[in-house]
Amino acid sequence: MKKLIDNTIPKFLLTGVVNTLVGALVMFLLYNLAGCSYWLSSAANYLVGGTVSFFLNKYFTFRNTERSWAQVLRFALTVALCWLIAYGIAKPLTLRLLAGAGEKWQTNAAMVVGMGLYTVLNYLGQRFFAFRKKKSEDTDDLVAD
Repeated sequence: MKKLIDNTIPKFLLTGVVNTLVGALVMFLLYNLAGCSYWLSSAANYLVGGTVSFFLNKYFTFRNTERSWAQVLRFALTVALCWLIAYGIAKPLTLRLLAGAGEKWQTNAAMVVGMGLYTVLNYLGQRFFAFRKKKSEDTDDLVAD
């Protein structure tokens, strides 16, 4: 459990605030003002926010020095899978829970629930898959921290 909880969590959350502000602004503007769909609006959120997230989490949160297309692919796969899982769960769950509310309320609430689920899944995916440390980096961190 100690390996799961460390100093990357506050950094990830701080980075997430920036990503959330940028991405959510894009998502809610597209859905509420531009009339885009739930899926297009939430996807745009993660395309824009994901780009910001990659650089902030790579260099600030996880202090990762790997430079490879494989890492970019792992990051993109993590973001895509977390988005599909989180928003795929959020919409039907929220529609059921808010059955008496209007469609705009239901969909906006589903997007908020999706953001929360995505955050948890994305932290785990980025930490243990996209920006995973090699064994030698784990040993170096024990000395540095």
